[in-house]
Amino acid sequence: MKISIIILTLIILCGCSSKKQNTVVSQSDWKQATLAFSKLNEVLKTENGQTWNHSLQGPLMLVNRESRVIIANEKDDTNELSKQGALYVGKLPENINIANTAFDWNGKQWTMVALPLPETNAERLSLLIHESFHRIQPIVGFDSIYEVPSVHLDTKDGRIYLKLEIEALKRALNTSHPATHIKNALLFRQYRYQLFPEAPKAENSLEILEGLAEYTGSILSQRSDSELKEHYTSQIDWFYTLPTFVRSFAYFTTPVYGYLMHQTDEGWNRQITKDTNLSEYLFAFFEVPQQVLTKEAIMQLGTDYGIDSIIDLETQREIKKELQKRSYRTTFLSDSVVVIGLEKMSIGFNPSNIMPLDSLGTVYPNLRITDNWGILEVDSCGALVSPSWDKVTISYPEIITDTLIVGRGWRLKLNDEWKLDKADVRYKMIKE
Repeated sequence: MKISIIILTLIILCGCSSKKQNTVVSQSDWKQATLAFSKLNEVLKTENGQTWNHSLQGPLMLVNRESRVIIANEKDDTNELSKQGALYVGKLPENINIANTAFDWNGKQWTMVALPLPETNAERLSLLIHESFHRIQPIVGFDSIYEVPSVHLDTKDGRIYLKLEIEALKRALNTSHPATHIKNALLFRQYRYQLFPEAPKAENSLEILEGLAEYTGSILSQRSDSELKEHYTSQIDWFYTLPTFVRSFAYFTTPVYGYLMHQTDEGWNRQITKDTNLSEYLFAFFEVPQQVLTKEAIMQLGTDYGIDSIIDLETQREIKKELQKRSYRTTFLSDSVVVIGLEKMSIGFNPSNIMPLDSLGTVYPNLRITDNWGILEVDSCGALVSPSWDKVTISYPEIITDTLIVGRGWRLKLNDEWKLDKADVRYKMIKE
């Protein structure tokens, strides 16, 4: 089964067009695009591929989520895009999820970024360069990396010791003597790894995949040193508000460690490969020996970083989480469900609100899946994706037609020759 995973920050129901035609671009989108392309080109020409020994310039499209209109800096190889001024425009097919990502389309590997763009120049550059790095990741040696879910970061202890690590990093950013706080951050990481032996491999996969991209975007965003520190600090404050850390933590840990290493070695990142254990690299770089840590020592160390209030907050969250998981089990383990097999899937989702459901898989409160059978869009109530990514489970349908099926918080648009078949009380997808 071929799986393509795309991260969405928002899901919108849209139309499409597969034929080349005169495309109407809004004045707002055109203004954003021309300014963004101009500033990005200026920065990347000056950078000249030094960060990764490879240019970050290349095919980039900006896509309006509602109209699916594309504004690109290059033409596609099939000439589906039309030239307008110095840029190219068209429409993105409905079977492609709109997201901030890298993907193959019409003969090229593209960077896609959804409109509207962030308001400030620094934020726009961070986003565009982050996503441009994803396009060159395989070229600079980060190919065939598979994300291992960090499900331990949805547990009480996992979150407590991640929060302590990040709080220590925040202190390191805001002092003229960061060494002690960096060491303590890494000690909290070591203790988390003692509690969760599977954590190093899982966390490393996302810190390599997403953390390095976020570091690259931030370090090339034209922020001054003081602005970078302020940016990382405000990002950490925002991080604490996210409902889950399972797939979001690396956007906050790696950039800060990277910035702190950049102060003494601007080329540290070029020493990283897809086989690097980034935590071991950090321990060595900051000369923090790996050791066995006691809970008493860590609790004492945590007093300087608000451990008592962190524990209180996480205890309350754990109670609420168990109630939510109980509700999800009731929904997805009942007989009254729809089970859809996944064959050639592309999935988009919000990474900040997913919930691991023990060994059953992961619940995505909203997602968009395209597959051979059609398009499934979930905007509330959730869907359960199996651990092996071979099926998705949703609640019972309420409206069924030949081409459109609607349930509580979801709708399913079927391709020709596919239908839902009812066996006993469960529904399954079959090809006629």
